[in-house]
Amino acid sequence: MCFYDQYRMLCGDYKWSHFRQHCAKEYRTSKICGTKLVMSTIPKAEKCKICSKIEVKENRMRKEQEKIERWHKEDQQGHQRGASIEASTENISRLWEEINSLAYKRQQSQISTR
Repeated sequence: MCFYDQYRMLCGDYKWSHFRQHCAKEYRTSKICGTKLVMSTIPKAEKCKICSKIEVKENRMRKEQEKIERWHKEDQQGHQRGASIEASTENISRLWEEINSLAYKRQQSQISTR
């Protein structure tokens, strides 16, 4: 039960920071007991790494959807974009799977730390 600082991210997640104080349980110097307690919480104005990755992938997915919409409008004018639309649709499905995987990892990390 040694004491650490804690960074609280904008998304609600946290990460451990610097070691601050030994607990009474550990009597040896330079050794820690392994159990972490919060000494102080430091708010950070940024998202965690997983949330940042999710945000980037959502932006890429939105851009791919905008491309598809634009290409559908061009198809009505006589341009052939079938292969491009198919490739973008595959990219969207791949990005969707990656987003779901990252969201699951984030959810599991929140469950395991609370």
